[in-house]
Amino acid sequence: MDSAKERKGDYAKHSYYSPEKDEFISPKEIVYYADQVTGGKSGFWRFFKTSPNAPEYELPKQVLTRKDFPEVPSSYAAYWLGHSTAIIELDGYRVLMDPVFENAGPLPMIAQRMSVSPLQREELPEVDIVIITHDHYDHLEAETIKFLADKNIKFIAPLAVGARLQGWGVPKDKITELGWNQTVTHGSLKITACPTVHYSGRSYNDRNKTLWASYVIKGEKKNLYWSGDTGYGEHFKEIGRKYGPFDLAFIEIDAWSKGWPNTHLFPEQVIKACQDIDAKLLFPIHYSTFDLALHPWDESINMVAELASQNNIELVTPIMGKKVIPGITPTAKWWITR
Repeated sequence: MDSAKERKGDYAKHSYYSPEKDEFISPKEIVYYADQVTGGKSGFWRFFKTSPNAPEYELPKQVLTRKDFPEVPSSYAAYWLGHSTAIIELDGYRVLMDPVFENAGPLPMIAQRMSVSPLQREELPEVDIVIITHDHYDHLEAETIKFLADKNIKFIAPLAVGARLQGWGVPKDKITELGWNQTVTHGSLKITACPTVHYSGRSYNDRNKTLWASYVIKGEKKNLYWSGDTGYGEHFKEIGRKYGPFDLAFIEIDAWSKGWPNTHLFPEQVIKACQDIDAKLLFPIHYSTFDLALHPWDESINMVAELASQNNIELVTPIMGKKVIPGITPTAKWWITR
């Protein structure tokens, strides 16, 4: 937007935007209870220290270089690169989700990775689309956007995130901003932004100035869901009704706490969300890379795996960097193999 007035005029048509506050609004108010935070003190200074919850050994991974990717993307495959970064190949297109390859803070020493990325940004293969869920540092990395800015890539992001991308060198005509339940097509792919219970911001004074989203990525034969960051809410059932069923759901499983009970999903809510949207397979994301909520690094995946087994939900849990065809490529409980 060229001015605050134009910004407010453009976004005011959306029910989830407040012109008075110039903020986007979560479907549920995000709450915080300092006295109920689990795992220890959650102050910002902990992000400068090595996490006591990190694994004592380097996690298993398949190191990737550009040569490991097919010149023509597969009709259906996925590579999880740690946390919420992944490459999805669908209908011969290559989609890069929430690309973060280093730390999760504004300076290199803040919120460092517990495990090195299996792929360095300089080794990325040719990408058709980059999809951003929201502007938090663990989902949107400035250096990676700058690296990709001059490539022949389409960037898809929630409302108002485009200004950040432009600030890092991405031409405006390469960016598509979506509001909730808005769709853009790219060849055979239909990509729809959907609601989540969350918030946005990268500094002390920009909370909720940009939108956040989950995504439906529908190809010729496969229908995928990417949760982004979210607390539990009725939006899952709504997404299931409008866009389901899904062949595969990538759902965040970590960074939950009783201190912030509707910012992320608790393990039992991961299962409920998967059922709400009617997904055949669950691909856990958003774990084992950054200690955002004072969890032992393997706590969430252990809990989700147990609950999935109890509820007859099939998991897709590759080691970082491994190419999988979801539902076909076997994956193991790599987090308990030592």
